[in-house]
Amino acid sequence: MTKQSEAPATGYVKKETMLWVATITLVVGFLLGVVVTVYKSSSGLPVPSAPSQSQPPPPQAGKQGPSVETAARIFELEKLTNQNPNDAEAWIQLGNLYFDSENHEKAIDAYQKSLALKPNDANVLTDMGVMYRRSGKPAEAIKAFDKAIAVDPRHEVSRFNKGIVLMHDLNDIAGAVRSWEELVAVNPAAKSPNGQLISELIKRMQPPGKP
Repeated sequence: MTKQSEAPATGYVKKETMLWVATITLVVGFLLGVVVTVYKSSSGLPVPSAPSQSQPPPPQAGKQGPSVETAARIFELEKLTNQNPNDAEAWIQLGNLYFDSENHEKAIDAYQKSLALKPNDANVLTDMGVMYRRSGKPAEAIKAFDKAIAVDPRHEVSRFNKGIVLMHDLNDIAGAVRSWEELVAVNPAAKSPNGQLISELIKRMQPPGKP
């Protein structure tokens, strides 16, 4: 009598694997539902009081023009940078105003001009990455975040944002986890926007048997 094969039948999935798949699906769903946004460098890693929408709004959805005060300040800075194009700080201020006004392309242009004059500014690189992401260019966003990290390896917002773009825009879960593991190495107390430790979220996304 032929000995019955001890190999599992085709299509058989261990219970532990099924549980892990279910867990990582929930975690990814949580992250995509709550942590779908990237943050400005000056904002730190905020903890909002309520989850954001499950999908980010279209870039132009509900867009309103800048306030009269902001528009006047933009006009002043545009005039200043036209008269003195070598003023890196003026370009940064102008880029920040474009950022806050959701004028993505102009913000990117202003940041690029400031970086041409002052290249090693992790905050500007991070903010430019956010603008690339919001303008539908995730690969360019990753490049900007990587440059920010190279300039300042302890720059937390760039590492956090990189993970968001890898997971949400590029569907690279493993890459996102690596980015957040590097963030936790920099700051073990780093948290997601709902206040959960990123280290705990990473643990939930590990396959069975991996410490």
